[in-house]
Amino acid sequence: MIDRATIDKIMDAASIVDVVSDFVTLKRAGANLKGLCPFHDDRTPSFMVSPAKNYCKCFACGKGGNPVGFIMEHEQLTYPDALRYLARKYGIPIKEKEVSAEEIQARDDRESMFILNEWARDWFRHELLETEDGRAVGLAYFRGRGFRDDILNRFQVGFSPNDAKHTLADDALKQGYQEKYLVNIIDEREPKNSIGTGLCLKNADGKLRDRFRGRVIWPIFSVSGRVAGFGGRVLDAATKGVNVKYLNSPESVVYSKRKELFGLFQAKEAIRRNDLCYLVEGYTDVMAMHQMGVENVVASSGTALTTDQIRLIHRMTSNITVIFDGDEAGIHASERGIDMLLAEGMNVKLLLLPDGDDPDSFARKHNATEYQDYLRTHQVDFIHFKTNNTLAAAQGDPVRLSQLINNIVESIAVIPDEITRVLYVRQASQTLQMDERLIQTAVGKQMQRLADERRKEREREERRNVPQPEGPDDTAVGPAEETPRPEPVVAPRASEGKDGSERLLAEAVVRYGERQLCYVEEGDKEIPLSVIEFTYYSLQDDGVQLQNELYRRILDEGMQHIHDKGFVAERYFLNHPDPQISGTAFELSIDKEQLSRYHGDVELENPLASIPRLIATLKLRVVREDLKRLTEKAKDPALRSDKEAFRALMDEFKAKTQRAGELAKESGDRVVLR
Repeated sequence: MIDRATIDKIMDAASIVDVVSDFVTLKRAGANLKGLCPFHDDRTPSFMVSPAKNYCKCFACGKGGNPVGFIMEHEQLTYPDALRYLARKYGIPIKEKEVSAEEIQARDDRESMFILNEWARDWFRHELLETEDGRAVGLAYFRGRGFRDDILNRFQVGFSPNDAKHTLADDALKQGYQEKYLVNIIDEREPKNSIGTGLCLKNADGKLRDRFRGRVIWPIFSVSGRVAGFGGRVLDAATKGVNVKYLNSPESVVYSKRKELFGLFQAKEAIRRNDLCYLVEGYTDVMAMHQMGVENVVASSGTALTTDQIRLIHRMTSNITVIFDGDEAGIHASERGIDMLLAEGMNVKLLLLPDGDDPDSFARKHNATEYQDYLRTHQVDFIHFKTNNTLAAAQGDPVRLSQLINNIVESIAVIPDEITRVLYVRQASQTLQMDERLIQTAVGKQMQRLADERRKEREREERRNVPQPEGPDDTAVGPAEETPRPEPVVAPRASEGKDGSERLLAEAVVRYGERQLCYVEEGDKEIPLSVIEFTYYSLQDDGVQLQNELYRRILDEGMQHIHDKGFVAERYFLNHPDPQISGTAFELSIDKEQLSRYHGDVELENPLASIPRLIATLKLRVVREDLKRLTEKAKDPALRSDKEAFRALMDEFKAKTQRAGELAKESGDRVVLR
């Protein structure tokens, strides 16, 4: 357990801007900052960070929180582990026992797997640097490629021996790590939910063997620096590395190949600083560029580029340069991901290396200055590259030229920004010496086709999600059976009222909840009532509750803590451990002027003056709903024939009508508060 004093130190030290900036590039937007949301497909900045409130929130998907809440959501950590993460970031000591086998078992699967991966990274490092086989085979491989010690340390590379008598599996079990985390229990339906690191495989006889045996190892870090998985390259000393095969950790709750980029953790600061990311293919390409002084580089680890990977980069920069080998196969392989980059709003450039070279081999032929100069002077706009190659490849072949022009049109059509599309259309027109209107028309048709495909896909998804009736009763049509009306009365949703009184009332509770609103007489004493107490008791008097569940929880919890020492409603709810509560509180508190605009100019000087009227408006809506219900009920011939029941209904109707008149007056009159 982490004590309260340490938690307070962490909360005081953690800056939401500092924490979010580790993952998202932020730009000033008035008193706040904005960026692309890290939690959903965000093409226009909808993620807002408020330094004053020490809080963040996406106004598209709704996710966010205070520094602890943000780390919990982004890194999928428990509350204590998010606190530990921030404590490490800010150098705040937390006294905890060393992790034992029992504690590992008690922790959730995800955290246990991260702990095991970090232990495995250190084990691989020791094998590379401290054992005879590691130095002779693994270290020799890296030395043969010219890598310096500082680069090997930066990427924390390692080695896994091919020795049945000395295995990671045996050492891990001796250290108390559980077998279920060493292997990988595959979830066939959802591989991303699989449990276990997959560091080991299980033989038919039940014995474990190392997955990465006989390979040099690269840890694959998450954006925050945790070891999510590993990549390994098999080495054969007899053939001096000619027989090459790469292997990655299996899909699990902590590692997904399609969602990770090798080198992003080491590159993120350089990417932001240069406002540019280089994209290469392999691990050694990234290391070689670092050795050449180019640190803003990541690799897709030999897999086809994915949308998830692109979005990771886009949070830090909109500019990307794709580097690929200078052969035809390399060009075609990289082109498959270019349209995906364009579709995500990235500014794409291409860097073609000399034929036969990759970033690693090219680095071994040049010094750092030459390498950086080449990168700077040989980047070309991808559309420009494509149009120029089109002319060269289709000389004298109109059919081939038409196909290639359509290929260019398809790339331009996926670009979300209209101005960028227009500029690319103009550039393609000039390069191809074609009428700009023809290319623009072709782009428009392609965009319409893509829009139709997206619409059809949405319709298919909606059909899949429509629940099917289970039997004849589900489709029966007829008058609904009269059911007893539940107590207490629940007010209609705030969104259904034109004035939005329920939301405005919730805003008042969050922003001003602890403030004194008025006095009530109790005998010969005057008892002060806060905004929270006045709202709670006023609604309770008429048996009314807020319909919005989160608003209701905020009001109820406010009542529980209103007399706590130092209670401040806004601070309490913004730092609430439930992200739904803290997120709602942030949304309610973000516009300080909205409540004061309600019902005229008088309240501009005292926004609390509108609260009694808001409560009366909310109650009035409930009473009017009751009157409608009673009116419909009175039309029932069976009820009208029962004189006693009908008289009772009329008495209720009369009382409700009188109460509606009182509430109408309260909701329209000015109220003077002390």
